[in-house]
Amino acid sequence: MARMRKTVTIRDVAEEAGVSLQTVSRVVNGGPNVRPQLRDKVRAAIDRLGYVPSLAARRMSGSRSYIILAINDRERTLEDWRERRGTDWVDQMLLGGILTCSQHGYRMMVELVDTRSDHVERELGAALSALQPDGVILTPPHSENHLITALLAERGIPFARIGSNASGPGIALTMGDEGAGFLATSRLVELGHRRIAMIAGPSTYSLSGWRIDGWKRAMTEAGLPQDGLLEVGDFGYASGTRAARALLDRNPDLTAILASSDQMALAALEVARERGLFVPEDLSVISFDNTPIVRYSQPPLSAVDQPIAETVSRAVEQLIARAPDNDDDAVIEVAAQLVERSSTAPPRQAPA
Repeated sequence: MARMRKTVTIRDVAEEAGVSLQTVSRVVNGGPNVRPQLRDKVRAAIDRLGYVPSLAARRMSGSRSYIILAINDRERTLEDWRERRGTDWVDQMLLGGILTCSQHGYRMMVELVDTRSDHVERELGAALSALQPDGVILTPPHSENHLITALLAERGIPFARIGSNASGPGIALTMGDEGAGFLATSRLVELGHRRIAMIAGPSTYSLSGWRIDGWKRAMTEAGLPQDGLLEVGDFGYASGTRAARALLDRNPDLTAILASSDQMALAALEVARERGLFVPEDLSVISFDNTPIVRYSQPPLSAVDQPIAETVSRAVEQLIARAPDNDDDAVIEVAAQLVERSSTAPPRQAPA
């Protein structure tokens, strides 16, 4: 009969390293007042024995829960999952969060909260009471919901606000949306486009305005007109269809569209096909997000790649440290990149 493997305990580690139980506990929990030499001995013993600290025991040993809680928008997340739209915001959030948490002995959990609900405080309050997280990550639009940020501040829970650069409590992080809008538009200008339209996201997200600012700045620096070249959608496909049709109706000489989401950019591709326009020969299209689906569209979409995983990873590191390396009004920016594919090219005929 196979013998069951003996569970390695904190006492085994202490005996192996020749130190006290209290010293091992302080090393495991990241506590202070441990000499580097002793810390190295304990860590070496942990590695040799394969000791895995119990999360429950660690929680009992101090004030930390070793849980980071991420809050995502309930309505939009469930809608994307049910429709299988291929968006990977949550996947990327988990990638950055889970890996970074595990490196520090933490666990990441996700709660879906309806930011427009009258019961948002009750919903979030229940989650906080049940989980007692050491920190909370807020994604748009929660990161700018004053009911949520006030509740966290009142309870003294450290939190990170992704997609927010407003002053106030919490760690502000952005993905360089204004710079990304400028970068994408400037690239279209470099290709020779002079009539460049934008399909923006809803005003409930500050990042929508930042992307418009980037588009406007690039157009202004290039000396190009902007009148009649802006439409607003809601990030969804249907709104992208309406916006693209309106833009092409008003601007028969339009040669490029920058869309503030992949879904709206895919809609612009379909509208172009409806009208007998070839992409990119007649119309270049750039999207935001760079979700997996845009690699398989026809043609594959050029897209602004948002560093979601890296941004969430930075947020986790800041929350675990409990001492952000930026002051209250500083903003941590993780810049986005432009990935060029087959949906962008010089216009067939440069406007006169």
